[in-house]
Amino acid sequence: MFDFKVVKEKFITYGGVLKTSELNDLGLNTRQIKKLMDKDKIEKIKYGYYTLQDYFPREEVVIARLFPEAVIFLESALRFYNYIDRIPGAWQIAVEKHSNPNKYNINYLRVKAFYIIKKYQTLGIDTYEIDNVKVKIYDRDKSICDLIRYEDKVDSEIFSTALRGYINDEKKNINSLINYAQIFNIRDKIDKYIGVWV
Repeated sequence: MFDFKVVKEKFITYGGVLKTSELNDLGLNTRQIKKLMDKDKIEKIKYGYYTLQDYFPREEVVIARLFPEAVIFLESALRFYNYIDRIPGAWQIAVEKHSNPNKYNINYLRVKAFYIIKKYQTLGIDTYEIDNVKVKIYDRDKSICDLIRYEDKVDSEIFSTALRGYINDEKKNINSLINYAQIFNIRDKIDKYIGVWV
């Protein structure tokens, strides 16, 4: 027999999301997990992953738990840094170029994966602890370079709002921005959009 309070505490310790193996570690077998689902105590959010029925984990935490290799990217990163107000229609994540696209098809939340060469996908990652879970997000300077690199995929209002947000951000690091711009061969575009302001 298991104590559901212990299960609930474990969910909260892991940002509201547990893997089947973590439930097994608590002494729950497959039948007991199904029983908790039938009683509307937990729900399956993806094969092998569950959340509490009455708990709403932060979506960036869900992404970090389901896809630990993914990095929050582009508009989703810009929103995290409060450079834009508009919530993107889907969580934009950067994943390694050869990742299986089916892995990111989930019903629990909308995810749009961008497949990026590994040496660029691992560049400029900051890690934030949110609800006890390590969440990977591109740093603010790399996020602005991504914005400029993907200008044709971003709404023009979002583009200009994000640039203004970055320019006014006391935490920006222009040397870091220029370094990323040189790596991605977009120094001219950085000078065009930001050079006047810094």
